[in-house]
Amino acid sequence: MGGVSTGAALNYTSRRTVDVVDPKAPMVFEDATDKTAMANFKHRAGTPSKDYIFEVPSGGVAIFDYDGDGLPDIYLLNGSTVPALQGKEKPPRAALYHNLGNWKFEDVTDKAGVANERWGMGVAVGDYDNDGRPDIFVSNFGVSRLYHNNGDGTFTDVAQKLGVARKGWSTGATWGDYDGDGRLDLFVPGYLDIDLNNLPPSPKDANKPGGVGQNFCQFRGTPVMCGPRSLTGESDTLYHQKPDGTFEDTSVTAGVNDPQKYYGFSSAFVHANEDNLLDLIVVNDSTPKLFYINKGDGTFEEVGYPSGVALNENGREQAGMGIAIGDYDNSGRVSFHITNFSDDSNVLYHNDGDANFTDVTFLAGLGETTLPFLGWGTSFLDFDNDGWLDLVVANGHVYPTVDDHQWGTSYAQQALLFRNLRNGKFERVGASPNSGLAAAWCGRGLAVGDLDGDGRLDVVINNADSKPTILKNVASPVGHCLAFRLVGDPAKKSPRDAIGAIVYVTAGKIRQRQDLVSGGSYASQNDLTLHFGLGGATSVDKVEVKWPDGSSETVSIPGIDRKLTVIEGKGIVK
Repeated sequence: MGGVSTGAALNYTSRRTVDVVDPKAPMVFEDATDKTAMANFKHRAGTPSKDYIFEVPSGGVAIFDYDGDGLPDIYLLNGSTVPALQGKEKPPRAALYHNLGNWKFEDVTDKAGVANERWGMGVAVGDYDNDGRPDIFVSNFGVSRLYHNNGDGTFTDVAQKLGVARKGWSTGATWGDYDGDGRLDLFVPGYLDIDLNNLPPSPKDANKPGGVGQNFCQFRGTPVMCGPRSLTGESDTLYHQKPDGTFEDTSVTAGVNDPQKYYGFSSAFVHANEDNLLDLIVVNDSTPKLFYINKGDGTFEEVGYPSGVALNENGREQAGMGIAIGDYDNSGRVSFHITNFSDDSNVLYHNDGDANFTDVTFLAGLGETTLPFLGWGTSFLDFDNDGWLDLVVANGHVYPTVDDHQWGTSYAQQALLFRNLRNGKFERVGASPNSGLAAAWCGRGLAVGDLDGDGRLDVVINNADSKPTILKNVASPVGHCLAFRLVGDPAKKSPRDAIGAIVYVTAGKIRQRQDLVSGGSYASQNDLTLHFGLGGATSVDKVEVKWPDGSSETVSIPGIDRKLTVIEGKGIVK
């Protein structure tokens, strides 16, 4: 998140990250937060002045169906405070909201036992024990948790028992079966090594003798919290699941421990090339991104530089935050969109084949627009169901003091929605007045899912020190759609929740690809239902499922504009 000093300021007469509306733009997302129980949730992390870096990045969110009723539920992480960690005040709590349908949500946190009264950072969902119920890994600044889904609406923290109670500063984790044994493994990035008994300098120390670096850090001459540069990073951790359901740390033997101790923020297991093995992408703050190709023998080869994803097109490392994964050009290959700090654009890495990538950010129309924004959670989604993946980004600065200056940016920022123009380019969707896109928040985590089952994807953003934002998709007109819930067969070496599967849908002249990914965005979890927009197509020519075990299956569907369950080897079931 920036550095000790970023040099001279650029001055603007107006802020380009707030109050940018288009009176002629149609309403795409309505802010439905105040119509739901989630209006009562209040995120809190540290002090309003953000004196220390650990007060800044909290705020993952997950959309997932924890009780199997077919309605996606919402889990919002909360931060904490130093006094709370010291037992001097009541800690903030995470919240689980049960979807009752028709935009009614019930707070079931106490019943479920998932309050996580620790400093929450990220969340990744996966059915690690293949019992058919999604479990929750919560990465914390402190000790992380693994909430086992008991199947009766309650969860039990089994992190210590199973060996994944990672200490330190854990961030955006990801589940995936990297060795093909049918059991999910877990990767957790590490960010900074912080000692609460020996805190780094803060803006409160600015008037002490010693000057910049010794007593405070600065951003454009303004005292701010320090980090991550000048602070010690943490290595990353890979947990391999053993046959007895416990986990062992294989980070070093697998070659993914990050001995450089880069500042890890987000990660995802994903099929980046044409083999049947899950690869691994790690987005780092202020250091090169790490990209690991799975060698198929339990080890990975780090290829960030030769693959083209370590740096941007100018050969610069960036302050990476979140990652979106998707086949935005319907090429049959997944590309990466990564969010970054303000005064630097987000970056779009196009997958050219065989896991070779090219930075096409400015060619795709995503460069200039994103420069003043500080991006966090991001996801590809087809908001208008035209068969082409669009892009959404949550934004928000880390320094509250930017509001005291004319630097063209702001602390609270509007979210960005980009429409896919079907030619490799995107354009910003205008924010109609009083719409969800017109409002500004200090956004962090972002997750996507169809919350009301109307065939249009909705968005949830967890905002720092505020209530969340529930963006109800009201776009009109929209195309037809098709959604899939996948169930793998552990006997065939596919995890039960089918994480790592790929679905291809051919309708008309378009063949789309969607990957079932755990984690990603920024420390968040999209709904594991795969959603395909079909545009004007009224039928589907072919649906292919490539299961995690490497087998492929063609399924016949009864119709469109519905959600279907596909069980490995059995096809569509009711």
